[in-house]
Amino acid sequence: MVSVLVILGITIFFFIWGKFPPDVVALLSMIALFLFGILDLQETLSGFSNPTVIMIAALFIIGEGLSRTGWTALAGRKFVSWAKNSTSRLLVIVTLGSGLLSGFVSNTGTVAALLPVTVSAAWNAGTLPSKLLMPIAFGSNTGGLLTLTGTPPNIIASNALLEAGLEGFSFFEFALIGMPLLVITLGYFKYLGFRLLPSNEGSDRPVNLDTEVHQWIENYSIGDKLYRFRIRSMSPLINSKIGDWDFEKEHKVNIMRLRRRFPRPLKGIPPFVEFPTPDTEMRYHDIITVKGDSKEVDAMMLKYKLGVIPFEYTSANLKEELINQEVGLSQMIITPNSAFVGKTIPLGMYLKQAGIQLVGVSRNNTPLKDTHITVRPGDAFIIRGSWEAIENLQKAYEHVVISGSPEALSKNVDVLTPKSFIALGTLLLMVILLVFKVIPGAMAALICAGILMLSGCVPITKAYKGISWTSVIMIAAMIPMGIALQKTGIAQSTSSALVASLGAIHPVALLAGIFLLTAAFSQTINNSATAVLMAPIALMAASSLGVSPKPFLIAVAISASTAFLTPVGTTTNAMVMGAGSYRFMDYVRVGGPLLFLFFLCTLLVVPLIWPF
Repeated sequence: MVSVLVILGITIFFFIWGKFPPDVVALLSMIALFLFGILDLQETLSGFSNPTVIMIAALFIIGEGLSRTGWTALAGRKFVSWAKNSTSRLLVIVTLGSGLLSGFVSNTGTVAALLPVTVSAAWNAGTLPSKLLMPIAFGSNTGGLLTLTGTPPNIIASNALLEAGLEGFSFFEFALIGMPLLVITLGYFKYLGFRLLPSNEGSDRPVNLDTEVHQWIENYSIGDKLYRFRIRSMSPLINSKIGDWDFEKEHKVNIMRLRRRFPRPLKGIPPFVEFPTPDTEMRYHDIITVKGDSKEVDAMMLKYKLGVIPFEYTSANLKEELINQEVGLSQMIITPNSAFVGKTIPLGMYLKQAGIQLVGVSRNNTPLKDTHITVRPGDAFIIRGSWEAIENLQKAYEHVVISGSPEALSKNVDVLTPKSFIALGTLLLMVILLVFKVIPGAMAALICAGILMLSGCVPITKAYKGISWTSVIMIAAMIPMGIALQKTGIAQSTSSALVASLGAIHPVALLAGIFLLTAAFSQTINNSATAVLMAPIALMAASSLGVSPKPFLIAVAISASTAFLTPVGTTTNAMVMGAGSYRFMDYVRVGGPLLFLFFLCTLLVVPLIWPF
């Protein structure tokens, strides 16, 4: 018992210190339990085969799928547009939106999607980001309590019941307490919390995807000399490849985009968009966007029997025309040692080696409107291609510089594609499987994650990057600590002490003690690790008192998600700290009253819904 308490104390100390990553601390703790002979090999490694850990890893992939297919970005922009530059309305919408989103997407993914648009909206609404970002973080933590998969502590609490041979929580059962808590959070920030939030001016106006793209379109004159045609039934282009026709040589025209329609367009699903390469096959009714001089374009139209489609190339229209979750734009700067220097390149040229297309060029901040450009050092090109191709461009061509992060920009695209609806359908499938308990939760999440990867919603190479391995490994490595607490009798002793002191007064007093102890841990320790430590203690305390364990495990899930007092309690708190220029005491001042309200609500509401 002494060895376990020492290891636990050292582990908590290193969690609080923050010098080392939490997953490394958890792994060292796990190894120490084995080296001191407290756990055998199977017990030590049991966390890595635990269904909870596997399910959480799969949920990260599902959240990545929603992010990569435009749903989180679209939701974020909708929230901002509904606010109509009203600070009060914007505060309620972003807090509610982050709460609702985090019920289905990871808390971290929710904040990552809403943070940039909220910062931008704060400036546009005449307020400061520090007045909105902490509500997003706290709203996402609260919204995780709406569903079983909303946050890892919910899954841990439910699995603790299942492992004890009891019935776990249903998918939406947490919403019975999660929704009242979310309403409390909204009311708190609207009437009190907003006044307690600091007015920090340390955050500069952000540059987001819309701003970047609109500037590129204007600065590079991308909309000039663009025309759109439909391939008619008598066109000789049908069933041929773009590379079979030398459009550039014969007409000085380049195909910039090919838009392929469904044979029978489905309502609500946009046409399939394909990035044109020399190997792309053209079909009847395809819509192609070309760039070239009007005379040459007219000649091409007559020769290939194409139908003209009138189109106004505004910045907003061009953004939708050229960007989606699969294909994007970026800026490429030519350095003096680049192989491009001195070469004459036609605009619209497809660089097969890199899988990108050149759509615009600027020299000395002046757009060049020639169709053929002799490249000089310092020239800046706007390039178009798959996000992955843009990201890998510097591997194909040395001495070029890519502006910004293609990976980050791609997740800010709010244009939906057929893959977006596959991702949404997959999420609904998982909800159905979990609600009706068709198969175990971990298997349902794995199947749905597999669907997203096989359908291309989440590229397999990106799926592993979408998983927060720090969280997954930390949870897996902390599960053995929970086993050690039970095996050595510490959990039993702690639960007995709680029962003897607080349980003797009333089960509500015991509920209060478990809430406060868990909340104290959660301020400095990851909420998942806190839930892993406290779930067995709560379960044993309920068993010793002879009452239902459900209200106590619900209290563990709630209080594990109340890291409102510090910036290190959750990743979401840390994410908004820099953008909002928050200080440590800002969290204490704003989060303290909200934590107290959660405490009161838990004591009053939980026993009514889940009787002792």
